[in-house]
Amino acid sequence: MTSVPDNDAFESAKAFFLEGLADLEAGRFEAAEARFLDSLARVPGRVSTLINLAATRLALSRPQAAMETAQQVLAIEPGNVEASLHQATALGLLGRHAEALAAHEQVLALGGPAGPTWLRHGQTLQALDRPSLALASYDRALAADPTLAQAWSNRGGILREMHRIGEAADAFRQAMAHGADPDLHAYYLASLGAAAVPATAPARYVETLFDDYAEGFDAHLVGTLRYRAHITLTAPIAALGRAPFSAALDLGCGTGLCGPLVKPLVQRLEGVDLSTAMLAKAEALGVYDRLTHGDIVEHLQTTQERHALVLAADVFIYIGDLDPVFAGVRRVIEPGGLFCFSAELADSEKQDFQLLTSLRYAQSGRYLRALAQRHGFEVLRWTHAPIREDQRASVPGVFAYLVATGAA
Repeated sequence: MTSVPDNDAFESAKAFFLEGLADLEAGRFEAAEARFLDSLARVPGRVSTLINLAATRLALSRPQAAMETAQQVLAIEPGNVEASLHQATALGLLGRHAEALAAHEQVLALGGPAGPTWLRHGQTLQALDRPSLALASYDRALAADPTLAQAWSNRGGILREMHRIGEAADAFRQAMAHGADPDLHAYYLASLGAAAVPATAPARYVETLFDDYAEGFDAHLVGTLRYRAHITLTAPIAALGRAPFSAALDLGCGTGLCGPLVKPLVQRLEGVDLSTAMLAKAEALGVYDRLTHGDIVEHLQTTQERHALVLAADVFIYIGDLDPVFAGVRRVIEPGGLFCFSAELADSEKQDFQLLTSLRYAQSGRYLRALAQRHGFEVLRWTHAPIREDQRASVPGVFAYLVATGAA
């Protein structure tokens, strides 16, 4: 039998609860969690407090704790929709996608909010690599609430991958009309030939992509996509007769795939990348002397360091206009230094660069050679080889090795 709290305990719990709500609404999540726990210490098992505590723990990226809190509610009220929603969300964040899918379906059966729940249902199906079913879920989400920008955006992404170009473009336009990031969605539209091609991918897109991708990046890129650009790029460096290098800079170093391969050739190795999650993986390798979080062009324009070797493996797929990169590399590279990079090849020499439906940039060989000449580099080696596979087809690329001539 549950004991009834005395009036003083109840009033104290209520005050802490209201403070927690104010902190939660203001985004002060650590404070909100503390207040809700204070409230529960005085009146344990109160459903409204537990539900808000679960929501707070999701906001704090503590899905295991959030799920356990939601389960406390469900033990008291098995049909509680909010607790079921929090449990389903937590399962997804924990990577338990099959369980999350079943949990979202339970929310729908309980009469939970159709639009947001079908949206999460679709996102879960995408995580399970079931895009056709996910598309149907997004359609149901939008039937319930046509203003869901994220559902329009996710729908457009699936249609783009299915090469249903017109439908994808319409979905991205709808996403923008309902408040989605205009720069990001203009980029998506540009990949479909439905908007002007920007000079680079939006920084937010690249950073979010790789922060989310970091955990399984190496296994997916190397194992699934048969990516070998890091090996193809670094393997010839020693034979070029310029090692050892006093200092090297790994542009867009990511998880550090190039690091262990180039470290034996250099006295000091630095890396720069937009993704903090990727940099954490690179740091764990213990081969980089310094890692910097930031945009590579900004870094090249501001750093006071100078390097005898600059490398960029599979980085230019997120940058169309490479003129600022070449100018920046010329600024930081020592006379006689080596600049080596890989690039996907455009399907026409007439264009400087193009944005593909894969959301990757490709440059023409003519453009890359012109940049080299313009910025004072001499071509030492120029090799054509695949970068990776895309839908089991090899992606053609170029691996270039340039020498900085004279003074910058």
